[in-house]
Amino acid sequence: MSSEIIGTEGRAAFGAYETWYRVSGELGGEKAPVVILHGGPGVAHNYVDAYKLLARRDRAVIHYDQLGCGNSTLLPEKGADFWTPGLFIDELENLVDHLGIRRGFHVLGQSWGGMLGAEYAVTRPQGLKSLTIANSPASMKLWVEEANRLRADLPADVQETLTRHEQAGTTDDAAYQAATMVFYERHVCRVVPFPPEVTESFAQVVRNPTVYNLMN
Repeated sequence: MSSEIIGTEGRAAFGAYETWYRVSGELGGEKAPVVILHGGPGVAHNYVDAYKLLARRDRAVIHYDQLGCGNSTLLPEKGADFWTPGLFIDELENLVDHLGIRRGFHVLGQSWGGMLGAEYAVTRPQGLKSLTIANSPASMKLWVEEANRLRADLPADVQETLTRHEQAGTTDDAAYQAATMVFYERHVCRVVPFPPEVTESFAQVVRNPTVYNLMN
Protein backbone atom coordinates (compact mmCIF):
# COMPACT_ATOMS: atom_id res chain seq x y z
CA MET A 1 0.00 0.00 0.00
CA SER A 2 1.56 3.29 -1.10
CA SER A 3 1.09 6.49 0.95
CA GLU A 4 1.67 8.70 -2.09
CA ILE A 5 -1.50 9.67 -3.93
CA ILE A 6 -1.06 10.36 -7.62
CA GLY A 7 -3.82 12.44 -9.17
CA THR A 8 -4.53 12.64 -12.89
CA GLU A 9 -6.86 15.33 -14.20
CA GLY A 10 -8.80 15.33 -17.43
CA ARG A 11 -11.91 16.50 -19.22
CA ALA A 12 -14.69 14.35 -20.65
CA ALA A 13 -16.63 15.71 -23.60
CA PHE A 14 -20.34 15.81 -22.77
CA GLY A 15 -22.14 16.94 -25.88
CA ALA A 16 -21.05 20.52 -26.46
CA TYR A 17 -19.74 20.76 -22.88
CA GLU A 18 -16.92 19.34 -20.76
CA THR A 19 -16.84 17.60 -17.40
CA TRP A 20 -13.65 18.08 -15.39
CA TYR A 21 -12.49 15.08 -13.39
CA ARG A 22 -9.54 13.85 -11.35
CA VAL A 23 -8.55 10.24 -10.73
CA SER A 24 -6.58 9.67 -7.52
CA GLY A 25 -4.70 6.40 -7.71
CA GLU A 26 -4.75 4.16 -10.74
CA LEU A 27 -7.67 2.67 -12.60
CA GLY A 28 -7.44 -0.99 -13.48
CA GLY A 29 -6.55 -2.35 -10.06
CA GLU A 30 -8.23 -5.25 -8.28
CA LYS A 31 -10.56 -2.95 -6.33
CA ALA A 32 -13.36 -1.21 -8.20
CA PRO A 33 -13.00 2.59 -8.23
CA VAL A 34 -15.37 4.89 -6.34
CA VAL A 35 -16.97 7.93 -7.97
CA ILE A 36 -17.64 10.86 -5.61
CA LEU A 37 -20.78 12.93 -6.20
CA HIS A 38 -20.55 16.36 -4.58
CA GLY A 39 -23.45 18.33 -3.19
CA GLY A 40 -25.12 21.64 -3.81
CA PRO A 41 -26.33 21.31 -6.44
CA GLY A 42 -23.59 23.56 -7.74
CA VAL A 43 -21.01 23.22 -4.93
CA ALA A 44 -17.76 22.02 -6.50
CA HIS A 45 -15.82 18.94 -5.41
CA ASN A 46 -13.23 20.64 -3.20
CA TYR A 47 -15.00 20.20 0.15
CA VAL A 48 -15.19 16.41 -0.31
CA ASP A 49 -11.60 16.22 -1.51
CA ALA A 50 -10.50 14.17 1.51
CA TYR A 51 -12.12 11.07 0.02
CA LYS A 52 -9.04 10.85 -2.20
CA LEU A 53 -7.28 9.33 0.82
CA LEU A 54 -9.12 6.09 0.04
CA ALA A 55 -6.61 5.73 -2.79
CA ARG A 56 -4.01 4.84 -0.16
CA ARG A 57 -5.79 1.50 0.10
CA ASP A 58 -5.30 0.80 -3.58
CA ARG A 59 -8.74 1.93 -4.68
CA ALA A 60 -8.95 4.63 -7.34
CA VAL A 61 -11.07 7.62 -6.34
CA ILE A 62 -12.77 9.73 -8.98
CA HIS A 63 -13.79 13.30 -8.21
CA TYR A 64 -15.54 15.46 -10.77
CA ASP A 65 -17.29 18.80 -10.94
CA GLN A 66 -20.85 18.51 -12.13
CA LEU A 67 -21.79 20.63 -15.12
CA GLY A 68 -22.24 24.30 -14.27
CA CYS A 69 -19.74 24.54 -11.42
CA GLY A 70 -16.08 24.31 -10.52
CA ASN A 71 -13.77 23.40 -13.37
CA SER A 72 -16.48 22.04 -15.67
CA THR A 73 -18.31 24.06 -18.31
CA LEU A 74 -20.20 26.97 -16.75
CA LEU A 75 -23.53 27.87 -18.31
CA PRO A 76 -24.82 31.01 -16.57
CA GLU A 77 -27.22 31.69 -19.43
CA LYS A 78 -29.22 28.50 -18.88
CA GLY A 79 -32.58 28.66 -17.11
CA ALA A 80 -34.17 26.41 -14.53
CA ASP A 81 -35.65 24.06 -17.13
CA PHE A 82 -32.14 23.05 -18.23
CA TRP A 83 -30.91 21.96 -14.80
CA THR A 84 -32.62 18.65 -14.08
CA PRO A 85 -31.58 15.44 -12.29
CA GLY A 86 -31.74 13.72 -15.67
CA LEU A 87 -29.02 16.01 -17.01
CA PHE A 88 -26.67 15.05 -14.20
CA ILE A 89 -27.49 11.35 -14.54
CA ASP A 90 -26.58 11.55 -18.22
CA GLU A 91 -23.37 13.37 -17.33
CA LEU A 92 -22.40 10.67 -14.83
CA GLU A 93 -23.14 7.89 -17.32
CA ASN A 94 -21.00 9.71 -19.88
CA LEU A 95 -18.12 10.01 -17.40
CA VAL A 96 -18.29 6.31 -16.52
CA ASP A 97 -17.99 5.41 -20.20
CA HIS A 98 -15.24 7.99 -20.79
CA LEU A 99 -13.14 6.51 -17.99
CA GLY A 100 -13.77 2.94 -19.12
CA ILE A 101 -14.98 1.70 -15.72
CA ARG A 102 -18.23 0.11 -16.86
CA ARG A 103 -16.92 -3.28 -15.67
CA GLY A 104 -17.45 -2.20 -12.07
CA PHE A 105 -17.52 0.92 -9.89
CA HIS A 106 -18.95 2.29 -6.64
CA VAL A 107 -20.73 5.61 -6.11
CA LEU A 108 -20.56 7.77 -2.98
CA GLY A 109 -22.83 10.80 -2.89
CA GLN A 110 -22.84 13.54 -0.26
CA SER A 111 -25.92 15.74 0.36
CA TRP A 112 -27.39 16.51 -3.09
CA GLY A 113 -24.85 14.02 -4.40
CA GLY A 114 -26.59 11.28 -2.41
CA MET A 115 -29.93 12.27 -3.89
CA LEU A 116 -28.39 12.19 -7.37
CA GLY A 117 -26.80 8.84 -6.58
CA ALA A 118 -30.17 7.39 -5.59
CA GLU A 119 -31.78 8.69 -8.78
CA TYR A 120 -28.91 7.14 -10.71
CA ALA A 121 -29.04 3.79 -8.92
CA VAL A 122 -32.72 3.18 -9.66
CA THR A 123 -31.90 3.25 -13.39
CA ARG A 124 -29.86 0.07 -12.69
CA PRO A 125 -26.75 1.23 -14.55
CA GLN A 126 -24.42 -1.48 -15.76
CA GLY A 127 -21.38 -1.87 -13.53
CA LEU A 128 -22.70 -0.14 -10.40
CA LYS A 129 -21.59 -2.26 -7.44
CA SER A 130 -22.77 -0.12 -4.53
CA LEU A 131 -24.17 3.24 -3.53
CA THR A 132 -23.16 5.07 -0.34
CA ILE A 133 -25.38 7.99 0.67
CA ALA A 134 -23.88 10.52 3.09
CA ASN A 135 -25.76 13.40 4.77
CA SER A 136 -28.64 13.35 2.30
CA PRO A 137 -32.30 14.09 3.10
CA ALA A 138 -34.86 11.36 2.58
CA SER A 139 -37.64 13.97 2.49
CA MET A 140 -37.17 17.50 1.13
CA LYS A 141 -40.33 18.58 2.95
CA LEU A 142 -38.84 17.59 6.30
CA TRP A 143 -35.45 19.05 5.34
CA VAL A 144 -36.98 22.44 4.54
CA GLU A 145 -39.00 22.40 7.76
CA GLU A 146 -35.90 21.66 9.83
CA ALA A 147 -33.75 24.22 7.98
CA ASN A 148 -36.39 26.87 8.66
CA ARG A 149 -36.47 25.88 12.33
CA LEU A 150 -32.70 26.25 12.60
CA ARG A 151 -32.84 29.56 10.75
CA ALA A 152 -35.43 30.84 13.24
CA ASP A 153 -32.85 30.32 16.02
CA LEU A 154 -30.35 32.71 14.38
CA PRO A 155 -29.90 36.22 15.82
CA ALA A 156 -32.73 38.54 14.80
CA ASP A 157 -30.47 40.84 12.76
CA VAL A 158 -29.09 37.89 10.79
CA GLN A 159 -32.59 36.65 10.01
CA GLU A 160 -33.64 40.14 8.93
CA THR A 161 -30.65 40.44 6.59
CA LEU A 162 -31.35 37.08 4.99
CA THR A 163 -35.04 37.81 4.47
CA ARG A 164 -34.51 41.34 3.17
CA HIS A 165 -32.00 40.34 0.51
CA GLU A 166 -33.95 37.24 -0.54
CA GLN A 167 -37.06 39.33 -1.07
CA ALA A 168 -35.07 41.96 -2.99
CA GLY A 169 -33.24 39.38 -5.10
CA THR A 170 -29.86 40.70 -3.91
CA THR A 171 -28.40 37.48 -2.57
CA ASP A 172 -25.03 38.39 -4.10
CA ASP A 173 -24.73 41.27 -1.63
CA ALA A 174 -21.82 41.02 0.82
CA ALA A 175 -24.15 41.47 3.80
CA TYR A 176 -26.25 38.52 2.68
CA GLN A 177 -23.16 36.38 2.19
CA ALA A 178 -21.96 37.26 5.68
CA ALA A 179 -25.35 36.37 7.17
CA THR A 180 -25.32 33.08 5.30
CA MET A 181 -21.95 32.26 6.84
CA VAL A 182 -23.47 32.60 10.31
CA PHE A 183 -25.83 29.75 9.44
CA TYR A 184 -23.06 27.73 7.77
CA GLU A 185 -20.77 28.02 10.79
CA ARG A 186 -23.51 26.68 13.05
CA HIS A 187 -25.02 23.98 10.88
CA VAL A 188 -22.83 23.15 7.85
CA CYS A 189 -19.19 23.14 8.99
CA ARG A 190 -18.31 23.72 12.63
CA VAL A 191 -14.57 23.75 12.02
CA VAL A 192 -13.87 27.49 12.16
CA PRO A 193 -12.01 28.89 10.35
CA PHE A 194 -13.21 26.65 7.55
CA PRO A 195 -10.68 24.26 6.00
CA PRO A 196 -9.38 25.71 2.71
CA GLU A 197 -11.22 23.06 0.70
CA VAL A 198 -14.55 24.14 2.20
CA THR A 199 -13.73 27.82 1.71
CA GLU A 200 -12.94 27.23 -1.95
CA SER A 201 -16.20 25.37 -2.57
CA PHE A 202 -18.20 28.21 -1.02
CA ALA A 203 -16.19 30.80 -2.96
CA GLN A 204 -16.96 29.01 -6.21
CA VAL A 205 -20.69 29.19 -5.45
CA VAL A 206 -20.36 32.96 -5.05
CA ARG A 207 -18.48 33.23 -8.36
CA ASN A 208 -20.78 30.87 -10.25
CA PRO A 209 -24.16 30.73 -8.45
CA THR A 210 -26.37 29.66 -11.38
CA VAL A 211 -26.93 26.00 -10.53
CA TYR A 212 -27.09 26.55 -6.78
CA ASN A 213 -29.63 29.35 -7.05
CA LEU A 214 -31.86 27.68 -9.64
CA MET A 215 -31.97 24.21 -8.06
CA ASN A 216 -32.29 25.16 -4.38
